[in-house]
Parts: sequence; C-alpha cells; structure tokens
Amino acid sequence: MKAHDGLYIDGAWRPAGTTDVIEVVNPADEQVIASVPAGGALDVDTAVRAARAALPGWSATPPAERAARLSALRDVLAARKDEIAETVTAELGSPLQFSQAVHAAVPIAVAGSYAELAATHSFEEKVGNSTVLHEPVGVVGAITPWNYPLHQIVAKVAPALAAGCTVVLKPAEDTPLTAQLFAEAVHEAGVPAGVFNLVTGLGPVAGQALAEHPDVDLVSFTGSTAVGRRIGAVAGGAVKKVALELGGKSANVILPSADLARAVNVGVANVMSNSGQTCSAWTRMLVHRDQYDQAVELAAAAAAKYGDRIGPLVNAKQQQRVRGYIEKGVAEGARLVAGGPESPREKGYYVSPTVFADVTPEMTIAQEEIFGPVLSILRYDDEEDALRIANGTVYGLAGAVWAGEESEAVAFARRMDTGQVDINGGRFNPLAPFGGYKQSGVGRELGAHGLGEYLQTKSLQF
Repeated sequence: MKAHDGLYIDGAWRPAGTTDVIEVVNPADEQVIASVPAGGALDVDTAVRAARAALPGWSATPPAERAARLSALRDVLAARKDEIAETVTAELGSPLQFSQAVHAAVPIAVAGSYAELAATHSFEEKVGNSTVLHEPVGVVGAITPWNYPLHQIVAKVAPALAAGCTVVLKPAEDTPLTAQLFAEAVHEAGVPAGVFNLVTGLGPVAGQALAEHPDVDLVSFTGSTAVGRRIGAVAGGAVKKVALELGGKSANVILPSADLARAVNVGVANVMSNSGQTCSAWTRMLVHRDQYDQAVELAAAAAAKYGDRIGPLVNAKQQQRVRGYIEKGVAEGARLVAGGPESPREKGYYVSPTVFADVTPEMTIAQEEIFGPVLSILRYDDEEDALRIANGTVYGLAGAVWAGEESEAVAFARRMDTGQVDINGGRFNPLAPFGGYKQSGVGRELGAHGLGEYLQTKSLQF
C-alpha cells in the first residue's frame, strides 16, 4: 500500500502539526520502504477532541447499528486480506504464509466476533429491584505494539466500538502502514467521523501525550512491562482506567505421562512462531529429569528445521537485544544445543533459532522476556518442583501442560499462576479471555471479557 502523509482524524486524512517523519524499514533487507508523520502532542489533542465530540452520538447509537458497522469493517478487512498480509510482511518481516494465516486471518475473525457480540450482548440487566446498565467508558487511548500489528489494533478498537466508545489509536512506530490500512478500512466501513482516529508517532511523544490527556477515559496498552508501569502510574494519577497486556515468560510443562515427542515439537514451533516475537510464547520448557536428555535432543533437531523458515526480528535494536540475551545465557553456564548469537545472514535483522539446555531457574534467560526465537529447557524432579519453577517468575501470561490424561494436565494447570493455559496443544480461541496474572498485566482482551473492559456500570434502583 502507499503510505499516507497525514493523520486520520475526524473522518479525514489531515496534515500533521509537525514536519517530523518516521521511516519504515523492511527488516528483511534493511531498506526504507516508506515514511509516515511523527505526530506530536498537538495532533493527539486534536484527535482526542474529535473523539470527545463524536462520543455522545456514537454511544447513543443502537447496538445493532454499531454491530452493522463492525460487520462492514470485518468484510472490508476480509476483502483486503492479501494486502494486509503483504503489508505486514513488508514492515514486520513475517514470512508471507504466516502473515496470511495469522496476521491477516485472526484479526478478521476477531472483528467478526465483536460484530456478533455488539448485536447480542446484554447492555443492561435486572438485579433484584435494580436495573444495572453497562455503559461505554468514554474516549479510549489505544497504544499498540508491532509484533502482531493488526491483531492488536482490532483486539482493542473492535470491542471499544462495540461498547460505544470512541478511540484514538497510537500504533507502534515500526508498523504504521498496517495501522493506516486499518484506518482506510474503518472509513470504508462507514464508521462515523471522529469515532476512530489515528495518530502515528513516537511512544515518548505521541504515546505519552495520549496516556496523559485529561479527556482520555481509558488507556489500553500492549507492550513491555516497563512501559506499562509508566502508563499505569500516569493513569493512576488521573484516576483513569487502564487495560495493560504486558510481558510473559510462559512455561511449557511436560509431565512424564505425556507424548514427549509431540509436546517438544509443538513447544519448539510455538517459540519460533513470529520469530519468537510473541508475548505468550512458551519460552521455558520444563521436562522431568528422566526424560530430559531425550527432550533436549528432540528440541535441538526441531529447532534446526526452522533455520530458513522464520523471518527477521523487527529492527536492529531488537536483534542486538536478543543476541545479548543469548550471550548472557552462555556466560551464565547454559549449554547451547542449537543456534547462537551469530547472525545467520549478512543482510536483515535475523537471529538463529536457539535452544539452551542445562538452564536453571535463576538464570537471566529463565527469568526475563527475550522476545526472540530462544528456548530454555529446564529439568524438574517432581510435579511440585515443576509447579515451583513454572510459577517462579514475575510474569503470568500464558503456558501449556502436557499429560497422558487430560484430567492430569487440567489439575496441574489449575495451580499455575497464569492467565491462559493450553492443555495438550489446545487450539487458539478468539472468544476466550486473554491477559495476565502478576506483572503480565491488568484486564483481559478478546470475547465478552474484552468487551467488558470498555464498559462501566450504573445501577438504577426502583
């Protein structure tokens, strides 16, 4: 797609209040492919004012009409799915097949789910002698990351619109073209002017201005825990609502009764997906010591198959960050059995699929989110030891459990301090709530629980 040289505010593309631009780089070949405006605080203020002005009309729009606009948005995204995939591949570096199957297809399904929820959700209920109303929270400031650029946008904007909120979106600076494509789709779907607004810009400038703006009622942010803490502090000072989906260090627990080969192979695939740039990736594989050597051998062989199948990391800074973690893993005594810190290609921000054995729970690579194609394999003595290790980080976003009997896996999963657990390779469900325990965040996305984040409650007594 051709990049817009303006910002989408109040239903039209308008010049930014600054001449600064963000260059968009293809991480596969390091070439600049486009530039977009780097909007500033004045642009954010203009967008928030437009959203505030549109709020009374949109919040009063019947849910059936809001559902119709979301249904139209889903249809526009579906019609442009090939363009979506090509755009994500160009600015994120994701292999085209993965972009088609995940980056394009999943957001279309999520948009469709909110079209249905807007039409069927009960926005009021009777509780004794009270009528309880579920009303839109107001103007939403949505700040989204680059790793799943369209999915993260849809997972925030679709439920906000379904709830009757208006939105100002500040997308990640690495993937603004996907956000511009989404704005085009919103316009084509007939969403009224001011209901959705897009300001491309830098996080410390546009993102901070959006989080601090007094007319923003809720800040929904997905990204690092460090930035999430800052946004939470800013929002707390203004007593405004936040929804934070932050980091993860998810455990893949393979119990002795499991199909070891399947559990290992699926676990490696999970970590290598999207070049490891997935907050919910199962980056810690926990294996009983009696099966440990076999699991390490299986994992190393599986990782070797991904050498030319995964894309680059998003930028040079991320590449250096991941390579630094690999070097730290070696320095702290972990054993490399696949990959390493050396770049596998002369051009592009690539990192080799990497597997560490002999990892102990206190090592940096077992505690901190790496956000790259790096798997740590840890051994445990018994189920209590496995549970201690699985719960032994500041994160609690996702995880997996494998066992011969489903009931055995479920019993273990119930004791894990994490927001989502896949049992024996359970499939992704776009209607299930997604979000974390502990420092992995506050609130939930997707399905009815995601819709609830954008509603506030009023009770009328009779």
